[in-house]
Amino acid sequence: MVQGFEHVGMTSSDLDRTIAFYCGLLGLKEVLVKRTGEGGRIAFLEIGGVMLEIVEPAAGAATPAREVPIAEAGIRHITFRVDDVEAVYQMLRAANVEFSVPPRKAANAELIRKVAFCKDPDGIVVEFLERQPSS
Repeated sequence: MVQGFEHVGMTSSDLDRTIAFYCGLLGLKEVLVKRTGEGGRIAFLEIGGVMLEIVEPAAGAATPAREVPIAEAGIRHITFRVDDVEAVYQMLRAANVEFSVPPRKAANAELIRKVAFCKDPDGIVVEFLERQPSS
C-alpha cells in the first residue's frame, strides 16, 4: 500500500522566483529543473525526503493564487516543520516576506506549539510550525 508522502504539485508564474524563495530563503534543495514537452518548465525541490513539484506553464499562470475557502474542498496551504518559528519569521521578515499571521500559539496545542503564515511569490499560503516536545 502507501509507502510514504512523495510530493506536492503546484503551479508557478515565475519558476526562477519560486526557486529563489523555496531554495534560497527556506533551504530546499533543487533536485531537477527541465523543460516540459509543452514548452514550460518543471522543477523538483526536496526537503526531508519530500518534494515540491513546481510547474511553470509555457502560457504563464494567473496570480495571485486563489485561497481555498475553509468551506470548499481543496488544498489550503503547505506546511514546513521548523525548530523555531520566531527565528524563521525574523529571517523571512528581514528578506521582506510579509506574513498574514505572525508567530502565535497554535490552536491544536496538543500537537503544535507555535505557527506563522506567509505567502510565497505566487500567493500560495505557506505555514511554518513548531511541534510540541514529545512526552
